Amino acid sequence: MSKLFWNEREETLDTLFEGRLKVLQKKSGYRFSIDALLLAHFVETRPGDRIIELGTGCGIIPLILILRRKTQKVIGVEIQPSLADLARRNAALNRASTRIQIWERDFKRLAGKRWRETFHLVLCNPPYRRLGTGRINLGQEKAVARHEIKATLEDVLQTAYHLLKEKGRLSLIYPASRATDLIYALRKFHLEPKRWQFVYSRWNDEARLLLAEAVKGGHPHAQVLPPFIIYDAAGEYTPQAQQLFCLWKDKGPRHFQPATCNATFQDPIIKCR
Repeated sequence: MSKLFWNEREETLDTLFEGRLKVLQKKSGYRFSIDALLLAHFVETRPGDRIIELGTGCGIIPLILILRRKTQKVIGVEIQPSLADLARRNAALNRASTRIQIWERDFKRLAGKRWRETFHLVLCNPPYRRLGTGRINLGQEKAVARHEIKATLEDVLQTAYHLLKEKGRLSLIYPASRATDLIYALRKFHLEPKRWQFVYSRWNDEARLLLAEAVKGGHPHAQVLPPFIIYDAAGEYTPQAQQLFCLWKDKGPRHFQPATCNATFQDPIIKCR
């Protein structure tokens, strides 16, 4: 591989989906976690959707949508220059540069008239932790990704409301423990919750994460999906979780091969092996 793409001293080259998707990640910086796979699996796309992700990191979610959903184009917004560069290189590495556009900027600055009501779908895996709670990671990339340093939940929702067309959708993943905060904030910005799915490490654990879809200007009615459980009693991936690693959504466990995912996950919420 060209050195233009891969700095072997500082980065790893991981693969997903039987090697069909290649992902460069920092060895010591921010690395995507299973929550990105959960969100990419949960989101519903439609033909012709204009899609934007706020805080794209290394670009893993746009890459999955391009590969699994045959999405024509996705814009990823990333404030951290090192991650924006990584996302661009990952798009090029997967021959998706014409379909994935990376904007290196603060997404809060998209609130001008130019982008108002432009998109059908906004995605976000926002920082989970309020600033001042928990131990802040010493690494800048991880700290910004996990703590509300550069953006709060309300910043995300306000920007999403501005960018979305009427009846446009917002899909995100958030800690289940902050579900009340999320519902309140969504309705504050006229984003009506429409689909919910709680994520559990194991069937008898408390819910750890919440996948949510909200509609701009939607009517009050929510569909609560069956719980998503990561591990079975033996500590192996459930058939549900196996689908996260299948090239085509809903193919099921017959098509699951553990070796198809060589990525190393870092997730402070759900510990993945």
